[in-house]
Formats: sequence, C-alpha cells, structure tokens
Amino acid sequence: MFDFRMSVRENFASFRDEATGRHVFVDSFDNREFNVRMGTIDESRHLGVIEADSNDVLNNKLRELVARASN
Repeated sequence: MFDFRMSVRENFASFRDEATGRHVFVDSFDNREFNVRMGTIDESRHLGVIEADSNDVLNNKLRELVARASN
C-alpha cells in the first residue's frame, strides 16, 4: 500500500509499496498538473495527469488514481 504525502510545492516525488516493490512516480513542471507513472525503476506506465491546488486534493487524487489502476 502506498502512503502518499506529497506537497503541491514539490516538482517530483516517488513512493514505494513495500509489499509489491512497485513505485509511483509523480512529477510536475508547474506545481498544478502532476504526471503520474507506476511500475519499477526500469519500466513504468503512465497512469494519468492530476490537477491539484492543495496537498489534500493532490494526495486524495493520487490514492484514487492508483487504486483504479491497481484493480
């Protein structure tokens, strides 16, 4: 399970699920749109783009997007 604690002020963050070894990579150039990828260090797939203007919105949307992709 991922523990998302990202700030909208960050340009990049990565999160690791200890149980599966999978990673979620999040990056942003403008701190408003966040590109999300999931996979391993060597290979990942694009999950989508999140728009957020607060930390809570960003982390909630990350949880929702990753949960949908994991099902």
